[in-house]
Amino acid sequence: MLEIAVDIGGTFTDIVCLQDQQRLYLAKVPTTPHDLVQGVQQGVARVLALVGQPATAAERFIHSTTIATNAILERKGAITGVLMTAGFEDVLEIGRQKRSQMYDLFLDPETPSFLAPRRQRVGIRERLDAEGNVLQPLDESQVVQAVATLQQLYGVQSVAVCYLFSFINPAHELRTRELIVQNFPDLTVSLSSEIDPVFREYERVCVTAFDAYVRRTVAVYMQRLAETLSAMGIRATLQVMQSRGGLTSVRTAAKRPVTMLLSGPAAGVIGGRFAGAQSHLRNLITLDIGGTSYDVALVREGKPLLSREGRIARYPLCVPMVDVSTVGAGGGSLAWLDRSGGLHVGPQSAGADPGPACYGRGGVVPTVTDASVVLGYLNPHYFAGGDLTLQVDKAYQVVHDMAARLDMTPEALAAGMHHILNACMADEIRLVSVRRGYDPRQFALVLLGGAGPVHGGRLATMLSIPTTVVPAAPGVLSAFGLLVANIEHDQSRTFAVKVDEADLGLIVQVLSELDILGQEKMQRDHVPSELVHVNHTADLRYVGQSYELEVPLPEILDATWGAQAVAAFHAAHQQVYGHNRPTHAVEFVNLRSVHSAPLPCPQLTVPAPSSSLEAACKGLRPVYFDEYQAYRDTPIYQRNLLPLGAQFDGPAIVEQPDTTTVIYPGFICRVDDAGNLLLTLHTG
Repeated sequence: MLEIAVDIGGTFTDIVCLQDQQRLYLAKVPTTPHDLVQGVQQGVARVLALVGQPATAAERFIHSTTIATNAILERKGAITGVLMTAGFEDVLEIGRQKRSQMYDLFLDPETPSFLAPRRQRVGIRERLDAEGNVLQPLDESQVVQAVATLQQLYGVQSVAVCYLFSFINPAHELRTRELIVQNFPDLTVSLSSEIDPVFREYERVCVTAFDAYVRRTVAVYMQRLAETLSAMGIRATLQVMQSRGGLTSVRTAAKRPVTMLLSGPAAGVIGGRFAGAQSHLRNLITLDIGGTSYDVALVREGKPLLSREGRIARYPLCVPMVDVSTVGAGGGSLAWLDRSGGLHVGPQSAGADPGPACYGRGGVVPTVTDASVVLGYLNPHYFAGGDLTLQVDKAYQVVHDMAARLDMTPEALAAGMHHILNACMADEIRLVSVRRGYDPRQFALVLLGGAGPVHGGRLATMLSIPTTVVPAAPGVLSAFGLLVANIEHDQSRTFAVKVDEADLGLIVQVLSELDILGQEKMQRDHVPSELVHVNHTADLRYVGQSYELEVPLPEILDATWGAQAVAAFHAAHQQVYGHNRPTHAVEFVNLRSVHSAPLPCPQLTVPAPSSSLEAACKGLRPVYFDEYQAYRDTPIYQRNLLPLGAQFDGPAIVEQPDTTTVIYPGFICRVDDAGNLLLTLHTG
C-alpha cells in the first residue's frame, strides 16, 4: 500500500510516500511556477522510482496547494461579479474604514475592491429583515438581466451573491443560483449563505467574493492534476488539505474552495504536532522556514490554535484556519541596502527561478542561502540530497560585492544577514505566543522546512526555549503532515442571544441541523459514521463587545451547560486579554459543529544503525560561528547513521537529504527513541 502526499512551496515541491504505514520515501524537486502540475508530476515520478513500485500501487493521494493563494496574490483569478441587496453594493469597497498604518499619508486602499470593481457590483431588489422574514421579494427578472449585462459587457466568469440576512434565511440566494445556472450554465456561483453563514456583512462579502474569484482557477487546476495523475496510472481518490488542518475530498473542497487558501502552512503545523507527540511533547511552537517565507504557529495541549479571522494580502478572510503567522522571509530572501546603507533581508525573494546565486541560475543578489554557504553551514555537494550542487564561488562573490560596499568581510555580512532574519523570526514567535498569553519558555520549538534547522538554535537561545526538536524529515514535514491529518468538516450559524435567555431546545435544534450538514459531508468523503467524532463550540462575548472568543460547549447539554460555557469564556478572556468581567452578561454570537474522523496513524520504523557516533561522523569542515568570530573545524554527522541515544555537544553539523541542522556552541544534541534530534542548551 502506498500513500503519496505533495506540498508545493515557493521554491521546492515536496513529495513523501508512505509504504505500508511504516517506511517513508522523500523527494524534493524545484517548483515550476509556470506550470505547477509539471513539478508535481516530476516529483511523484521520482518518489515512485525510489520506492520501486508502479503508480497503480498508490491508494491515497493527498495534496496541499498554493494555487488559490497565488491567484489572489498575483491577481489572476476569475473576472468576478457581485450581487448584493440593493443599496449595499459598495460594502466590499467601504469595508470597516480601518487603517493598518495610521500615519501613512499615501496608504493604498485596504479593501479588496480589485475582486469586483464598482461596475461589476450590482444591487438586486430584495430584502429580508433581521429575523429572516421577507420584506421585499426577489426580483428574478432583474437577476437575469444583471448577470447578462455583467457577462456581455465585462466578461464576468464567476458570480458572488451576498444578500442581507441570508445567513438566517438563504432562500433568495438559493433562488438566485438557480436562475444563474439555468440561464448562464458556463458561470460559477458562490453563495454567502454557504461560504460564511454568519453575520458581519463586510467580512461575509469578502470571503464570498474571494471564493468566487478562485473557484474557476481551483477547478481547472484540480481537473488538470487529476488528469495528469490518471495518465501516470494513479487511480487513488484525490484529497486536499483545508486551512483548518483537516482533509477532504476534491469534490467537497470544490464546493468551498476558499477553505484551501492556507492549506500548505496548515499541513506543516499538523506535521509538527505529530513530530512533537513522537517525543512526548504537547506544547509546541512550530517554525517552518522555506525558500520564500516562514510560518509560525502554536500547538497547545496537542491542539493547534485556530483562528476565525485570518487575513490574506491585508484583507480579512473569515474561514476557520490554523492560526499561522506568515512572514515573507526565508532561504531565498534577498539582502538589500537602503539609502542610508542599512542592511535589510526580504521580503523580496529569489524564488525558484533564478533562485539564490549559489544555484548557478543567474541570481546576482545575495540571499540567506548564499550567506549559509559562505558561513559553511551547507555542504555544496549534498544540498537537496546531492541533486543540486551549490556553486560556492558565486555565493561568495555576491556576498563579497555587497560586503565591500559596507566595508565588511564576507563572513561578517553573511552573519549579519542571519542576525536580521533571526531577529525577525524571534519577534514573530513572540507575537504568536506572548500576545496570546503564552510564555514561549514553556513550549518546545519544532523546526520544519529546508532552512528551519539552520536557524532554530539561535532562536531557542534568543527566546530561552529549553527544547528544540528536529524531526526525522523536517524539510518535507509539511508534505508529511498531509499523511497524519484527519478528515474534518466544520459548520457554523449565527445565533445571537444572551446566554441566560437562550432556549436550550433551540440550541439543540440548531446544533442538530449543523450536525446533519457535517454528516452529509462525511458521507460524500465515504467516511463510516462510527468513525466520526463531533465537537460543538460557541462564539461568546460580553454584551457590548465587538468581537468574540470561541469556547467549547459541554458534551451533554443539561441544566448546567450555560454556567459551564460562561466559565469557559471567562477563562479564555483572561488568557487572551489578561482580564475578565465575571459579573458582566455574556451572549452567544455563533454556534459551530466540527466533524472529524481520524485516519490510521503511521507507525514509522525508526532505523537503528549499528554504527557508533564516530562512524556517523563524515569529517570536519570550517564553519563560522559568532562565538569565535572565526571559522572553526566542525564535525559533520550523517543523520541516518546516528544511533538512537547518541549524544554530542555543539558546535556540529548534521546533514540529511532534505535539510541541514546546525548545532550551535553551547547546545547538546541527543537522538531520542523516536529518531528526533533534541537540542538543549547547557545549563552549567
